Amino acid sequence: MEMTDRFLRACRREPVDRTPVWFMRQAGRYMAEYRAIRAKHTLLEICSQPDLAAEVTLQPVRAFGVDAAILFADILLPLIPMGIQLEFAAGEGPVIHNPIRTPADVAALRPVDPRESLGHVLEAVRLVRRELEYTGVQPSHHPQGLVLNAPPLIGFAGAPFTLASYILEGGSSRNYVKAKSLMYRDPQMWHALMGKLARVVADYLVAQVEAGAQAVQLFDSWVGALGPDDYREYVLPHSQLILREVSATGVPVIHFGTDTATLLPLMKEAGGDVIGLDWRTPLDWGWARVGADSAVQGNLDPVALLAEAPRPELERRVRAILDQAAGRPGHIFNLGHGILPGTPVENVKAVVEMVHEYSVPEVA
Repeated sequence: MEMTDRFLRACRREPVDRTPVWFMRQAGRYMAEYRAIRAKHTLLEICSQPDLAAEVTLQPVRAFGVDAAILFADILLPLIPMGIQLEFAAGEGPVIHNPIRTPADVAALRPVDPRESLGHVLEAVRLVRRELEYTGVQPSHHPQGLVLNAPPLIGFAGAPFTLASYILEGGSSRNYVKAKSLMYRDPQMWHALMGKLARVVADYLVAQVEAGAQAVQLFDSWVGALGPDDYREYVLPHSQLILREVSATGVPVIHFGTDTATLLPLMKEAGGDVIGLDWRTPLDWGWARVGADSAVQGNLDPVALLAEAPRPELERRVRAILDQAAGRPGHIFNLGHGILPGTPVENVKAVVEMVHEYSVPEVA
């Protein structure tokens, strides 16, 4: 009986029995199971308690039959042991109480040993891996008689530009004025900050792999605020360091950003086995930009999953993305960013079923 793992095979651009699908933010407030836990615990409490983080990670795997789990955590967690005072304010998102303003602030950021100060995250990785070993699909339940391995676990971290923007702006931002102004005003301070962040993120991702993560994703969610010249000078070397070190572990690495159509060749240069494409970028065009020697991930608009979008329109959009991928090895179906609050769970499940149904290779 053949053993197969759709997600990891697709990351390596190997043939699959059908297109793998998972979702960014596939665990979250749109699920009643998650809301029940959040009613009793803050986000940081969930992240700090491995049993809770593991349970939340597994909820969508059980509910939807996605082809991969992604660890429930937050991209800002590594900033806390570095000395950043972080709070998730109700209705405001993350708030940084001691934003970086001076070279002395950068110098004061502490180095991080993730095996110590982020050990709770690594324990959650180990717990999820143990639990996932019991979720494989039996051959009698698989239409082609294959034995599916347990869904793999994806670890992740925020990329240096996105993390730097948070701690310079003091929270979320629209124009990234403080971050971009520092790049232009004091490149030395900027690179010192980015270098410290890159070192922490690289060590953190390697530690996740050592704990059992079978793939990792580097989230550069805000990097689309930059043009190509600024990306090459101020971001690429730091992301490249991370991606090079994590790739050396042998697990697939996904490199993701939003609004990055003009940055795709540079993101490919920075590294990653899989390049994430957001919904603003046609999948076939984006794949051509990064090259056939890379896998791609994406890229349904998250709004298409909301109740306001009729089911036939959702189906049309799923089919369109699969048509653009054209059955080429190396496509992982995902959203162009994360699942939005208020998304009906039945729509999430429907997309998983659509992708699996519509992507079965034709038999000659």
